[in-house]
Amino acid sequence: MEYFVWDIDPLLFSLGFVKVRWYGLMFALAFLTSFYMMQWIYVRENKNPEELDTLLWYLAIATVGGARLGHCLFYDPAYYLSNPLKILAVWEGGLASHGANIGIIIGLFLYNLKTKDGFLWLCDRVAVSCTMGAGLIRTGNFFNSEILGEVTDAPWAIIFARIDHLPRHPVQLYEALCYFLIFLMLLWVYKKTAFQGIYGLVFGLFTSGVFLARFFLEFLKTRQAMYESDLLLSTGQVLSIPFFFVGVFFVVRSIYQYGKQKNA
Repeated sequence: MEYFVWDIDPLLFSLGFVKVRWYGLMFALAFLTSFYMMQWIYVRENKNPEELDTLLWYLAIATVGGARLGHCLFYDPAYYLSNPLKILAVWEGGLASHGANIGIIIGLFLYNLKTKDGFLWLCDRVAVSCTMGAGLIRTGNFFNSEILGEVTDAPWAIIFARIDHLPRHPVQLYEALCYFLIFLMLLWVYKKTAFQGIYGLVFGLFTSGVFLARFFLEFLKTRQAMYESDLLLSTGQVLSIPFFFVGVFFVVRSIYQYGKQKNA
């Protein structure tokens, strides 16, 4: 069987010492799409979109910082704790989505101390805007030929020629597709509930949906952490379990409180 061969250079173009990579482009597009989605939400809810300039900085720092620390501490702690200055070497690669999510939650909490918009109100709206960005970042992983899938004989398997010549699951695209579908679901739920005083529902659906998908897709990925080859579950799966239950908690909590409010 002939499989599709993926051999795209991760470097999009270079101008002297300036090098633009596909992954960097997708990461930048993730922030831009999230920003414009938040602008649309703020205009829709009669809030001042200029407030988003500050929120963007909080989220940018929290996302990159959380993702980098997550990679270092979750996937190769022995190396980075022995070489702490390497934690700062973001240009060498290594970002973890679980760490990014923790960073975003902390960033939103700190931002909310300044604005008093309501923490769950913010979480719901940022959840909608971030999900498409997550799909774009996974597409960037595909361009980078990283986060590889397991070897398979499925007819849609892809050979990542820059890595090896084995047909593999294009698990980055599976994950990106899941995130795009979750984005559509969250957008629909947001439109239905934005003005009904339901807080935490969208955030809960985002957290449970994204990490449920992540848990099952991890079965199709090659192991990433240095220490997990003999473990039953991957590091990504172990980290996804508490996120999933946190999401379920907020879904149940928001529905319960809305029912209580309606019956009051």
